[in-house]
Amino acid sequence: MIDRKLKHFHLIIAVALVALFITAGCTPKRVTRVGTSEVTDLSGKWNDTDSRLVSRGMIDDVLSRMWLRDYSRKEGRKPRVIVGTVANRSHEHIAVDSFVKDLERELINSGRISFVASKSERVELREERENQQTQSSQETAKRLVQEKAADFMLKGAILTILDELEGTKVKFYQINLELINIEDNEKVWIGEKKIKKVIKKGGYGL
Repeated sequence: MIDRKLKHFHLIIAVALVALFITAGCTPKRVTRVGTSEVTDLSGKWNDTDSRLVSRGMIDDVLSRMWLRDYSRKEGRKPRVIVGTVANRSHEHIAVDSFVKDLERELINSGRISFVASKSERVELREERENQQTQSSQETAKRLVQEKAADFMLKGAILTILDELEGTKVKFYQINLELINIEDNEKVWIGEKKIKKVIKKGGYGL
């Protein structure tokens, strides 16, 4: 008799737990809007805040160095800069294109350099100019061979180092950028930015 009551009790508990999980799974997710400049570091992975802060800090550094003043004095104009390849050599997927755009924005908005369109953008623009030669009026068609060449290229890589012990993970990011004179391959600036994140696992295997 006692065994039968015990089995019945266990059955009730099991049904209650199943009902609880089903109810929890059907509960709508709560979404909260936050400012785009607010730090939201949920997973410990590279995010928009890292991209924004790193790009701003590194561009501030490159524009504060002697190469910019020396070039402007020698040539009598702002240097023309292009952003080349930023390689992702980390352990995770990183939206490198977004990081490159952050770098471009900081360079252009500084007002201290002239900025040249990227390689892919130039191809599209050349196709448009070619098309204008036959499809647009002579007065409005843009002339060919009028591009301004870049003087310097900014390029680099994002790397990571991982360390983990007993549920705590340390993720170390190192961002290396170099500014290179396109004509003679001289490196006029090398910049480095480091980020370290400590990620601790929560309960229930999270």
